[in-house]
Amino acid sequence: MEKKNFETLAIRTQDTRSDFKEHSVPIYLSSSFVFDNAEALRAAFNEETDDFIYSRYSNPNLDELVQKVCLLEGAEDGVAFSSGMAAVFSSLFPLLNQGDHVLSCASIFGASHTLFTKYFPKYGISTSYFQVGETKQIESFIRPNTKIIYLESPTNPTIELLDLEYISEIAKKHQILLVVDNCFATPYLQQPIQFGADIIIHSATKYLDGQGRVLGGLAVGRKDLIREIYLFARISGPSMSAFNAWVISKSIETLALRMDRHSQNALHVATNLQDHPAIVKVIYPGLESHPQFHLAKKQMKTGGGILAFSLKGGYEEAQKWMDGLKMICISPNLGDSRSIATHPASSTHCKLTPEDRQALGITDGLIRISVGLENENDILEDILQAFNSVK
Repeated sequence: MEKKNFETLAIRTQDTRSDFKEHSVPIYLSSSFVFDNAEALRAAFNEETDDFIYSRYSNPNLDELVQKVCLLEGAEDGVAFSSGMAAVFSSLFPLLNQGDHVLSCASIFGASHTLFTKYFPKYGISTSYFQVGETKQIESFIRPNTKIIYLESPTNPTIELLDLEYISEIAKKHQILLVVDNCFATPYLQQPIQFGADIIIHSATKYLDGQGRVLGGLAVGRKDLIREIYLFARISGPSMSAFNAWVISKSIETLALRMDRHSQNALHVATNLQDHPAIVKVIYPGLESHPQFHLAKKQMKTGGGILAFSLKGGYEEAQKWMDGLKMICISPNLGDSRSIATHPASSTHCKLTPEDRQALGITDGLIRISVGLENENDILEDILQAFNSVK
């Protein structure tokens, strides 16, 4: 497709119509595909043609989704996976060898942390961490065997930002790959490849689907790197289903509209919570009080749909506040059309030690809100009335 704006690409990037001339792309629920003759099968297996062979390898629905996300992220190629964590593991493992080192920002999803600390060491792959506040000293953390710098921006769950352009320059200087989880921002609000990232990872379960229906993951980036990731995924088999790919691809058609509304609602909520007497601080990149407000203006379109705040009363107050919610869902998920509240210290990041959580700013009173698409005043009202349960 010729160069178009984001919204048009999200809607008009579609698989080729069949002879039935369908307006909406069908779901290709087929485990395998047939060939006219033995030579055609041989050519396909030897990659002399682009014919579909087997849905673990490729499928029309997956191809459409991957092509769409590549266009939106500015990537050369991509692979779709069964979940976000399948995308994280399958994007890193084939690019690492025994004895290699990963340098990761400490503020990452709890499951990613467990992958680095519990499972990678079994294969001789070590990981060390830097804090968001240590970004300017990141070069001092690099070892001779460092192969990948891994990070999320904004971070989970403390909504901090990392300077993607600066870290990319350091990575390139040392011939290290930069892998960025862009789940919170989505390609609509931020395209890390523009700032020098090599691979972008998405949990498509979150904003790309946007309605809490299906699981999915994606990795997009440099063609040579994606080739290695694809070959590993083809053998190990963490494939996204055709149905899930169809759902997510259709959902992306409304991504821009949804992210605009998520961001608008989140800014409204964050602004109105800043002076609440029970809150220590509100964390949201769209607020001028955010320490990286100017960085957010540089590398993000808006502040996004996730905010956090810390309650003065700590763990007990946080639990009572959560139980006082009437409309907002209590769930570990995010990026849904429905607003969601999470208490990271007791759920998504409970496997970290108390000391590690404290170092990351994950206090016992920290609440993460995935601000949904409901009326902004209804969301705020539910948040405010929940404080009645902690008095």
